[in-house]
Amino acid sequence: MKVAVEKSRSAKEPYLEEHREHVLAMMLRPGSVEVGPRRSEMRRVTFQAGEMGLFPRHTKRWVGAADQERLVLGISDDALRATCERRSCEVELRHRCGLVDSRLHGLVAAVNAERIAGFPSGRLFLDSVEQALASAMVDIYGLRRSSVGTLRGGLGSPRVRTIKELVHAKMEDELTLYEMAQSVQLSTAHFSRMFHKSTGETPHQFVLRRRLERAKEMLRAAEARVLDVAVACGFKTQQDFARVFRRMCGASPTEYRHAFEKRAH
Repeated sequence: MKVAVEKSRSAKEPYLEEHREHVLAMMLRPGSVEVGPRRSEMRRVTFQAGEMGLFPRHTKRWVGAADQERLVLGISDDALRATCERRSCEVELRHRCGLVDSRLHGLVAAVNAERIAGFPSGRLFLDSVEQALASAMVDIYGLRRSSVGTLRGGLGSPRVRTIKELVHAKMEDELTLYEMAQSVQLSTAHFSRMFHKSTGETPHQFVLRRRLERAKEMLRAAEARVLDVAVACGFKTQQDFARVFRRMCGASPTEYRHAFEKRAH
């Protein structure tokens, strides 16, 4: 998923804006923009922080004077395709402005918080949120067009084992949904659905759990520094590691180590 912050640009003349991918945008502050389907039919629209707009690929509109700052999320075809396959249909998204939807807002807000923090959770977190956004967009704003075949079954033991080996080999590195899907020769659309069916977890949840399991093993060794554990388990900083560890395990890494040492004695 592409993530960007766009601020109003000064234009001497109105210009034609075309979205070359599916876009979900959320306003980061109150503002306004002159907009319309044709240059001769533009009007000024005001909005509040948190309002959203959904722009399917190839949406065109004329834009004039603007005072806005928005978070723009590009939603891939693979994410939408995976959602459509789960529903055995093809879906066409509808252009909508002024959206106020708690489900979408919560997901977009999570991405914005991740952006502000410097993307500590990595690409796999964004890939997982993208899948959730695609599902919500199709549920609420999609038009179903025709039925397609349904895929059945999960990944199977050999493919799950391949994923586990990949996660272990890339424990210290950035890991993307694309890499995981390619390791078992599937598109990301097929992989996400089948992986969840096989394991009961999203790819991001699975990788995060494996990294924390490895972190616990290392913390039980007194000679391992917390910083070294964080780096070895794929966290960008010691602070990110401590935050995630406390959220998932109910204690800080140091507290976990001390509790283990007490039990050992």
